Amino acid sequence: MLQPWMIIGGVTFVVALGTFFFRPRDIFWAKRLDRPWWLFFEPAIPFIWTVIFICGAASANYTWNADPGSLKTWLLMGWYLLIEILTVAYIPATLRSRSLAVGTFLGGAGLVLAIALIPLLLPTSSTAVLLLIPYILWTPVGTYTTRRMIDLNPEAA
Repeated sequence: MLQPWMIIGGVTFVVALGTFFFRPRDIFWAKRLDRPWWLFFEPAIPFIWTVIFICGAASANYTWNADPGSLKTWLLMGWYLLIEILTVAYIPATLRSRSLAVGTFLGGAGLVLAIALIPLLLPTSSTAVLLLIPYILWTPVGTYTTRRMIDLNPEAA
């Protein structure tokens, strides 16, 4: 029998595959962009996001297990899904539109939704809230980096 963590993990994985919806020619555009001098950690970003997605899925699992199947829990699952879709859309949307402003908007929108989720989760599971902290701490870094890249590449705004 499928357990909730299996379904949540599976949905997280399938949605995360959306990151790969870009064209190879878009990679060439992205590689030509100037980056801030302090972006030395760029090779670690996929690993960082993997940990963040695992924490997000674990947060959703704690939320589900606190009140399985209720309308409120289903709505919260939808909220988690929306945050993940916005987050995953960052790469393909930015690359396809060739607009760093699109990425900045998506990063900011994901952050706002994650912060707005916290008061809804507090009565349900403090562990679920704690597991969202990596997302809430890292998303501003990525959003700021993308915004800074607009300054360095005004033609890519």
